[in-house]
Amino acid sequence: MNKTNEMKANETKIRQKFDGYADQYDTWFMENSNLFESELRLFKKALGDISGKKLLSVGCGSGLFESYLDCSGIEGIEPSHDMGEIAQKRGVNVIRFGMIEDVALPENTYDVIYFNGSSSYMEDLTPVYQKSLQALKEDGKLILLDVPKESAFGFMYLLGKSLGTYQHEYLEETMPALPYPLELASSGVWHSTEEKIHVLKNLDVTKFTFYQTLLKNPMYTNEEPEEVAEGYKSGGYVAIIAEK
Repeated sequence: MNKTNEMKANETKIRQKFDGYADQYDTWFMENSNLFESELRLFKKALGDISGKKLLSVGCGSGLFESYLDCSGIEGIEPSHDMGEIAQKRGVNVIRFGMIEDVALPENTYDVIYFNGSSSYMEDLTPVYQKSLQALKEDGKLILLDVPKESAFGFMYLLGKSLGTYQHEYLEETMPALPYPLELASSGVWHSTEEKIHVLKNLDVTKFTFYQTLLKNPMYTNEEPEEVAEGYKSGGYVAIIAEK
């Protein structure tokens, strides 16, 4: 298979990961409303004041998180047509149904580019982060929000992926009542926070800020919303803010 055909096959594979699961994705967050509120607080904290700014969401999904913001300055890239069409209805300007690897981003254009969970579905982070940094204005911010591979949630998803089920004796009395859909967890790549920091440092990023949430054991994270904390070594959802 030549490189072009391989890229097309990759794009189809990634699109298929979420096509048909848009409703299930949103429903899971709504059923885990306190967990969602915790992640939404982190999302808002990481983005900060976006008034008058130009933002790009890489892998914008269904635009669920964006629907709680003023979307007027937010553009999106999304491989899944199912997800992207919902995002458009929620106010995100989806500029491309496809993968960021195939999009020619204009340089020095955006104030903020963010990946809200989407890094976990990308094998090679270096080229997409490099492209994003080039597309940022001077002093712009690249924001990466993710479930870290090393977190309790990361371990849970990886074990479920390895076993092919959450219904296993190893996971008895360890699981939240409504775990993230296994079909979506199993399709993730899952990177560690340190790996992403290493990639960014190799791209000459030197200014970092870190925030985290979901510090409780996954069994208890939906009991009540959590406040955002500084750092990245304890959270089940972590924000890396890298300044250009």
